Amino acid sequence: MASKLNSLRLLENRNIPFTVHEFPETIHNAEDVASAVEKPADMVYKTLVVLKNAPRAKPMLVMIAAPRKLNLKKVARAVGEKKVQMATHAQAEKLTGLKVGGIGALALMNRGFRVYLDEPARRLETVLVSAGQRGVNVELPVSDLVSLTGAIWIDASDST
Repeated sequence: MASKLNSLRLLENRNIPFTVHEFPETIHNAEDVASAVEKPADMVYKTLVVLKNAPRAKPMLVMIAAPRKLNLKKVARAVGEKKVQMATHAQAEKLTGLKVGGIGALALMNRGFRVYLDEPARRLETVLVSAGQRGVNVELPVSDLVSLTGAIWIDASDST
């Protein structure tokens, strides 16, 4: 199943080292993913769809660690907006074409999404992110995630 994902083909084609972590696709929560794959929750990054208030503005993908809480004021400040909001589950799925729990920047390459990565990831060597399908995460070097996705470092979250 996982070997057919475009995100994994991309990593293979670029010779980027990665490890696939599969888990029951009924798990949609990043902290539960961490438990299922026996990795620290601080290494598992969830991808959140954030909307600018400007009409027809492209949504943003903001990646934060599983146990952290998105701070919309910090995100707005970091991207030069007065206000941003989280997409609803239905909006996120419609905008990305992926199911919540399987939304991942690697699966949305070349789709025009601006990608942001929360500062705490700087302290990590590798992170786990969704491979673009529920039940499949991929662990890869943070530096490769940033270079592939063009992710911009921002302070986007608060500890819970």
